[in-house]
Amino acid sequence: MSHDEALSPNRQLTAQEMAVLTSLYRQLATAPSLLALQQILNDQLKALFHFTHCRISRLPLSADAHVPAGEASEHEVLAIALHDESGTWGHLRFYSDREAISPAIPMALPDQVSSVVSLAIANIVSTEKLSRQLEEIKHYQSQLEEQNAYLLEEAKEGFSYDDIIGSSGPMQRVFQLLSQVSFTNSTVLLLGETGTGKELVARAIHNSSARKDRLMVRVNCAAIPAHLIESELFGHEKGSFTGAFERRIGKFELANQATLFLDEIGEMPLDMQAKLLRAIQEREIERIGGKGVIKVDVRIIAATNRNLLEEVQQGRFRSDLFYRLHVFPITLPPLRERTGDISLLAKQFVGRFAKNNGKSISRISSNVMKALLAYPWPGNVRELEHQMERCVLLARDHVIRDVLLPSPTQSGHAPAAGIYTKTHEENEREYIIRVLNQCNGKIYGPGGAAQLLNLKVGTLNSKIKKLGISKEQIILRNH
Repeated sequence: MSHDEALSPNRQLTAQEMAVLTSLYRQLATAPSLLALQQILNDQLKALFHFTHCRISRLPLSADAHVPAGEASEHEVLAIALHDESGTWGHLRFYSDREAISPAIPMALPDQVSSVVSLAIANIVSTEKLSRQLEEIKHYQSQLEEQNAYLLEEAKEGFSYDDIIGSSGPMQRVFQLLSQVSFTNSTVLLLGETGTGKELVARAIHNSSARKDRLMVRVNCAAIPAHLIESELFGHEKGSFTGAFERRIGKFELANQATLFLDEIGEMPLDMQAKLLRAIQEREIERIGGKGVIKVDVRIIAATNRNLLEEVQQGRFRSDLFYRLHVFPITLPPLRERTGDISLLAKQFVGRFAKNNGKSISRISSNVMKALLAYPWPGNVRELEHQMERCVLLARDHVIRDVLLPSPTQSGHAPAAGIYTKTHEENEREYIIRVLNQCNGKIYGPGGAAQLLNLKVGTLNSKIKKLGISKEQIILRNH
């Protein structure tokens, strides 16, 4: 039997049928999904028109619009076109275990049903679209809140490229490497002892790149418990684990189209290293409890004070992750290897802390400077910064006259502890500086450094040049 034969041009709707249709229209107007709409149509129309079931036919908008089991063995007795603003949306198909609907459906019914069902479907599609948009708004709102928190931190710290101070040879080599890599998107691995300024250099790289208009997101891998670091990096969905009361955006997602600084990367657990490697290589992440991957465009800058190659050999760091990070390594020199920068750094720190504390300090005495130059600085630039802050707080007038430097045993850096043993070249350099300061910078003649060291003047000058001893370090008179 054809679809046209299922329609009766002469039969009119009865009062009972009209009442059912009126109730049907009211229920369809509030149907929350295609599955619910389809169920309403089945419940309301089946008794009147004696079909087995009906189905909304459409390319799937959701998992609700599925084909019922057993449909292939039944007859399609009627198909009503459904429309949206762009044309035909799909069809409402009626099925029966017989080849005809009895009694025949009135001719006017399909148009009426088509209008109402099409309107109900339009409402459902609009609601689903609105829900998706609201979810996206929530996502971006959460991301903006995280970014705002980071920007507030950045504003408080106020770092700039000018904060990296250094005119010594080792620092000039660092600046040269920075100029070669900053403007690229390459991964950078910063190596060096604690306190050498790795985060400052990471910020300088970011601020000199094409990503500088976006924030640099920092993660201290050593400060996050092992069971939380995956959530910190990749985020999680609400309810994905105990305590996950709301969705959280991870640092990778937050750093999209920006820079992610992974400090203390050598402290990351081995199982997490594999997930980090995949995120870097594939440029995609998956939130804990998430159902799909999220594409990210993130530049990685990693830093560590560990010897990563040794960590690889000891089985504590993945070799594949090491080589993925070791694209452009930059080793920051310890302060004991760049003593020519000590006076510059000390003056910069004194000026900053004096301003912050409302003091007027014009200079550092030569005795204090001699002590600063002779000290090995196991804590590097960070230790120098803290010492200068204390000097400013203790200063009684406009000159820094005293500095309270710890002895090797007091600082916990005694040579016997094996933490740091100076090279012959370093010992020789410091000894020559002490002698030169003792002679007030006099190199030759009676009482000069060459005489005290039992060296020829030319030999001493060669050593001064080779060891990078600057004039500022030599000519320091007592005040």
